[in-house]
Amino acid sequence: MKTVNSLSGGKTSSYIAVNYPADYNIFALVRTNDKSCLYPDKKLRQIVSDKIQKDFIGTLEDDKIIKIMINLEQFIGREISWLSGRTFDEIINGKGNVGKNGSHYLPNIMTRYCTTQLKINPIFEWWQKEINEVVEMRIGFRANETKRASGMISKLNERGIDEMKAIIGKRKTQNKWGMVEWRVPKFPLIKDGIYKDKIEIFWDKNKQVNFGKGYYNNCIGCFHRNPVFLNKMANEHPNKMEWFSEKEKQNKPNQFKKEVSYKEIINIKKQFEIEWDDFSDCDSGYCGI
Repeated sequence: MKTVNSLSGGKTSSYIAVNYPADYNIFALVRTNDKSCLYPDKKLRQIVSDKIQKDFIGTLEDDKIIKIMINLEQFIGREISWLSGRTFDEIINGKGNVGKNGSHYLPNIMTRYCTTQLKINPIFEWWQKEINEVVEMRIGFRANETKRASGMISKLNERGIDEMKAIIGKRKTQNKWGMVEWRVPKFPLIKDGIYKDKIEIFWDKNKQVNFGKGYYNNCIGCFHRNPVFLNKMANEHPNKMEWFSEKEKQNKPNQFKKEVSYKEIINIKKQFEIEWDDFSDCDSGYCGI
């Protein structure tokens, strides 16, 4: 069975890329069409466009993710396949997301279609094109994240294989749909008892990838994050948090977080300094896999 390392751009999955070599390393990038989020380096924009074979304007993740993934590829000495589906703007404006008042549903805790569209689907489509047989896919859950792993395992079929609904043929003029077995998730860090402290020590000793202080992967405005942490993101990445706020304004009364709007989050006044690492980890169990 061929092996695939699914990379999110964070320290944990990058640790797997270094210490658990695989037949393939893949990274799905979240893009936006909005030029207010334009990636500032024109040369790197072209490099990314060439890698994903699509126009790259900007990302709604931390801009540092671009150089980090390029550096990681050099560090491990193996190719990383960059993937990207439709832009975040395009999936929000998709036909299936239109509400009664003409506004579009926004992804949220209950309907996390952004992860499926921006991460899972591009990975699955790449798998269909490049491999098209069941693979072992390594997922970056640490030893203390067994609950996340259990949640993923509970969704597997009776043979312990993850399935996706996909076109499997034609029925006259219509597509024939069915469930396709495609990956067996594996959690090497849980198996080997690897916790966050060991990963941090590793990257402190190996600075070539250059994560740096204050780097957090996943979307800047991810609705899984605490509002206090999102306010920090608003201070550090105002154009990207404004993108999320503008999407709420365009699609009222829909919001990314039911309890608070992103405009309210942006306007929170900073009261004190806290340890931000306490808020940086996502517990959804899906992004980047």
